[in-house]
Amino acid sequence: MMEQKSLTGIERTLVVQYLTDGNVPVTLTPIEDSLNSDEIIHSLTSQIFPVAIKGEQVQISHKGEIVLENPPQAIKKFANKNVKVEFYFNRVGLYFISKVRDEEEGLVISIPPVIDRILDTVEEKKYDFSALIYFECKTKKELNIKCIPDTGLELFVRPAWKIIPLENQKSAKALLESFVEEAKIEKNAGNGIQLVPVCKYLTEPKAERVEAMQDRPEEPSILFVDHERLVLGMTSKACTFFKNEEYGIKLIFSIKKGPILTRDIFVTGIVNKIYRSTDGNLSCVDFKYTTMQEEDLRFLYEKATSTLFI
Repeated sequence: MMEQKSLTGIERTLVVQYLTDGNVPVTLTPIEDSLNSDEIIHSLTSQIFPVAIKGEQVQISHKGEIVLENPPQAIKKFANKNVKVEFYFNRVGLYFISKVRDEEEGLVISIPPVIDRILDTVEEKKYDFSALIYFECKTKKELNIKCIPDTGLELFVRPAWKIIPLENQKSAKALLESFVEEAKIEKNAGNGIQLVPVCKYLTEPKAERVEAMQDRPEEPSILFVDHERLVLGMTSKACTFFKNEEYGIKLIFSIKKGPILTRDIFVTGIVNKIYRSTDGNLSCVDFKYTTMQEEDLRFLYEKATSTLFI
């Protein structure tokens, strides 16, 4: 079932029946009237984020339409707008586009004749730097956790406070102050410059997207790396790391020239600290290196600080 992009006929009937049977959470995303929202460039303050609706708030009328009774305030402003409605059916991500009507019984969304699969956009990208958590030292368990650079962050550059959007700086400052107080007691933050990207990550809104396949493993985001530590960001539900546990880590640098495609640096690192967002939904994991070859230390030091290692 569902080998094609679009669902019609009996497949659509099964999906509508699934929605009718109840308690299916959906996600609504407002889109441009042209339905080509990907071509529109939005400012940072006007970013469009999906809004999740709990299953108990979603009802299907006798006409086969979605009715949102007592919708959240964030959803009420979608009235008379086109939205992308996304949900999972048997772990497969589906969506359709329809208009939200404001009627007496609530906000109503017609289910169109065609329902589409969410396209699988996972692709292998080449990064100048990436990392792999490949081994759990205590249990000897092999891992394969690929870590990729966080969008909007420049690695191997000393992070400055201005990388945090102005509208998030107040909440970021409150987090920073609490982290600094903890660091004074625990004496585990080094010079503390990694706390700037940590606070940036933990205070930025992260949209919960419906993917092509439900529960696909998350790739942690690399927030900071130097000759002493590697810091990753992820959702708390994807955070399977524990403080004081040691892991084998491969740091991967692409080499644009020469016969060797990458320079791989193998280190071990202990989870020095786990930082949490105020609502607990996001986590940042600070790995402090415990073993490293001297030539690799030299390489990382010079790349991170732009000064010679003496």
